[in-house]
Amino acid sequence: MGRIGTTLVKRTGKKLIQKYPDKFTTEFGQNKLAVTSMADCHTTKLRNLVAGYITRLKRISKKV
Repeated sequence: MGRIGTTLVKRTGKKLIQKYPDKFTTEFGQNKLAVTSMADCHTTKLRNLVAGYITRLKRISKKV
């Protein structure tokens, strides 16, 4: 799995986590549905990247 380097993905993911911290979990499928309803993602790939980044952040914060 590679690193996510897109600034748009990181910025959007961090804003969504700050705004709705209780809506996201460590499950990618649930996060994908949440991003679809909360964010204005124009493409499926962008939505998946944002959901994957949020999932990664949640898993890291759960370990720490």
